[in-house]
Amino acid sequence: MLVSIDTPYVDTSAADLGLALGGPELPALAVRDLDLPGGVRLRLRLLGASHQVVLPTPTGDLTETVACLPGRPPHLPGTLHDEPNGYRFTATVLRPPAGELRARVAALRADLADDPYALVGVFPGDPDAVTALAVRPDPPDGSVGWRTWHAYPQTNELVLTETVVALR
Repeated sequence: MLVSIDTPYVDTSAADLGLALGGPELPALAVRDLDLPGGVRLRLRLLGASHQVVLPTPTGDLTETVACLPGRPPHLPGTLHDEPNGYRFTATVLRPPAGELRARVAALRADLADDPYALVGVFPGDPDAVTALAVRPDPPDGSVGWRTWHAYPQTNELVLTETVVALR
C-alpha cells in the first residue's frame, strides 16, 4: 500500500536513528494492520522517517521502533540477536553512487505499491524521501519477518533493516 504523507519529511540521517524494543506506540502518520497466515497479527506503523512494528505475542506485544528517539542517544546496531526471545535484527546503511539512490527508491516504490503486506510512505518535496515496511510473505516455519527501507535523499543514505521473530 502506497500512501502520500502530508507531513514534511523529517530532516534526519541514518546517524540519528536508534533501535528500541518495547515501549509505547508513538504517534503514527499511517498504520496497516495485517492478518497473516497461521493466525499471526502484525501492525506496521509509519512514524515519518522512522517506523514501528507491533507484534502481539502471548507474553505481551513485541514493539520494534527504529527512529530518532528523544532522550536516547542514537544507536542503530548492525546486528542484534536476542536468542532467548527469538528476536533477530540487522541493519545496513548504504551510501550509493550518485544517481543510484533515485533508481533504488523508484524500484522499491514500484515493487511495493500493490504488495498486500507492505506500507510505503512518500513524503512531499522529494519523491526519494520514502519510508517503507514489508512483511516477508514466506518466513521460515514458526517465525514472522519484516524488512524496512528508510531513504534519506538529503544525505544520500538508504537504511535497510530486516527482522525475524520466532513465534512460540
